[in-house]
Amino acid sequence: AQYHAKNPYSLALLAGDNIYNSGEIWKVGDVFEKPYQTLLKNGVKFRACLGNHDIRTDNGDPQVKYAGFNMEGRFYTFREGIAQFFALDTNGNAAWDAQLTWLEKELSSSDAPWKIVFGHHPIYSAGVYGNSAEFIKILTPLFQKYGVQLYINGHEHSYERTRPINGTTYLITGNGGAYLRKVGRSEWTEYSASRYGFSALDVYSDRMEIQAIGTDHKVFDRGIIRL
Repeated sequence: AQYHAKNPYSLALLAGDNIYNSGEIWKVGDVFEKPYQTLLKNGVKFRACLGNHDIRTDNGDPQVKYAGFNMEGRFYTFREGIAQFFALDTNGNAAWDAQLTWLEKELSSSDAPWKIVFGHHPIYSAGVYGNSAEFIKILTPLFQKYGVQLYINGHEHSYERTRPINGTTYLITGNGGAYLRKVGRSEWTEYSASRYGFSALDVYSDRMEIQAIGTDHKVFDRGIIRL
C-alpha cells in the first residue's frame, strides 16, 4: 500500500497459496480483504492462481468462484496493456492435457509484445524444492517456441531471479508470507535471498523492470528484461 501511494499500479498477482493453510474460503476476509483493503479501495485488481494449499478445500473451487481473485477458471489469460498474462494451475491434479492444449493455442494466437506466465510451482529453483524436471520438459519448450519472457511463481518461501534461460526469466516471489526458507544459488541464478518482501514489475515498450522490495521499503534486487 505504501509503494502504491508513491508508484500507483492497477494489477496485483497472487502466485498461489492465497489462503493459508488449507484454502479455507471463510478466512478470505482476514487473509485478503482486510490486509489489502487499501489497495482494493483504490481499484487495484487482483488476479490469482491456485497453490497446493488452496486445493485442500473443495479442490480450490471456492477460490476460483470468489470474485476478488478474478479467476476466469483454473487456468486463464488476460491482457493488461501491452502485456498478456497466462495463469496456470500447476498442481498435480490439474487437467494437464487440456491445459497444455489451451496454453499453446493462446500463446500462438497472442500478438502481445510481452508474454508473462504465472503459476504456483517453480520450474527452475535453487530453493528447497529445486528444479521441476517435468515442467522443464512440458512447459519450457512452449515458452521458448512462443517467446514467453517471464515466468512468475511462489511455493518456495524465498526470492530468486534467474538469468534468461532460452529467452525466459524465472522469478520466484514466494517471500510474502508464512515463514522463510533457505535459498541457495545455481548456475542460472542472478540473485536470490531469504528475505520477506514483494516484487514490483514495470512494463515498458522496450523493457520490463523487476524490483524486489523488502519490509524495510528498500529495493534489494533489480533486474531488466529487454524486448
